[in-house]
Amino acid sequence: MKQEVTLRQTLTLVQVVALGLAWMTPMIYFSVFGIAYDASKGMITEAYSLSVVAIFFTAYSYSIMAKVFPGSGSSYTYVKKSMHPIPGFTVGWAILLDYLFSPIIACLTFGIYLHAQFPAVPAFVWIILLNIVLAVVNIAGIQFSASLSKLFVLFQIIFIALFCAYLIKGFHGFEGAAQPFANLDVGLPTILAGASIICFSFLGFDTVSTLAEETIQPKKTIPRAIMLIILIASVLYVVTSYLIQVSYPHLTFVNLDSAGFELMKMAGGATLGAIFTTVLIFAIFTQGLTSVTSVSRLLYVLGRDSILPKGFFGKIHPKYRTPVNNIVLVTIVSLLALVISLDMAVKFVSFGALTSFAFVNLSVIAECYIKRRQRSLKQTFQYLIFPLAGASFIVWLITLLDANALTLGCIWLAAGLAYYLFRTRKSRSFSASANLFEGAPAAIKSE
Repeated sequence: MKQEVTLRQTLTLVQVVALGLAWMTPMIYFSVFGIAYDASKGMITEAYSLSVVAIFFTAYSYSIMAKVFPGSGSSYTYVKKSMHPIPGFTVGWAILLDYLFSPIIACLTFGIYLHAQFPAVPAFVWIILLNIVLAVVNIAGIQFSASLSKLFVLFQIIFIALFCAYLIKGFHGFEGAAQPFANLDVGLPTILAGASIICFSFLGFDTVSTLAEETIQPKKTIPRAIMLIILIASVLYVVTSYLIQVSYPHLTFVNLDSAGFELMKMAGGATLGAIFTTVLIFAIFTQGLTSVTSVSRLLYVLGRDSILPKGFFGKIHPKYRTPVNNIVLVTIVSLLALVISLDMAVKFVSFGALTSFAFVNLSVIAECYIKRRQRSLKQTFQYLIFPLAGASFIVWLITLLDANALTLGCIWLAAGLAYYLFRTRKSRSFSASANLFEGAPAAIKSE
């Protein structure tokens, strides 16, 4: 009997954390800095601190469900098993938006930045080149991908530490050290508006749950990795925000989209600006690498469950022990970076991620509080109040998306639900025919 080919279970806690941080991309802090600073009216430390508290609830829900269901399906598996296959599929279909369009964003940004550095080389050349490299590295195996991610994440953290050192070096005493949190004249609604944008800086911690079947002791490792990723990102973002706010209490930018680069030049001149661009390119590469890893594993689980055609999506390469078919498909889809706008891609990612986050919070309530009746005082906080707070905040963020994002997202969900119902009905019809055939007389069977 032929032995089933499965994913190779080799990832350690450090490697899983590195892959999660690579997807999150700590350098994203500087990419959205101008928009977040403007939305929060300069109260960037307060806005980041508030977003840390808010995102903690969702991260905590993911860590709970990773213990309960240590499989590679992430939010799709959690919702399907705790609630029902239909909402499970809906969440899986929604998160596909996040995961499928994340490599597109990486390729787009990579092309934009390198074309700016080397104007003679068209952006499409860089986009195609990155696509090929991401496919080859992912096919080679998760260990190679994890090793690269760990190295490039380390580069990002070192750079952020270097930037903070520049800020500390420029301090003229600590007279303004208490300025953050002291001036709240702008009001809570303004800070909340900044926090709603800043929360997107934390997207990515959830992707490590797709690696459960490639992780050593996933019931322990995945929950720890999720909370460690949030902790590391929170320290990086809040400390950096505090130092910026103390160093530059009143910032103005020529262009909000390039505010991060302007900030580098203020703190360290052209030298720091050049280092910033180099590290940012490495960061984009790692984000693309882990994005392809995550979406290929989600497609594998959907294929293995026969939600998508199993013969294609549920197949593992016998030599590389990776879902090669899915990686190649994602590479082809990522060529949309040649024609789609960055704004449109970001809208798809936001809708998919937030929908998934909301349902994961609700799945904790459904599985632990309702089904398992874990309702002591401590458990009520763990399995009802915390996830309910997380779900409420995420739903509020969804309402802040613009009309186009909501419309496109709902169309995607409707198309997915129609596909699911069609496939389910087709499977039932086939089963009914098979059962009828099995119960028929032998003479009819022979005909």
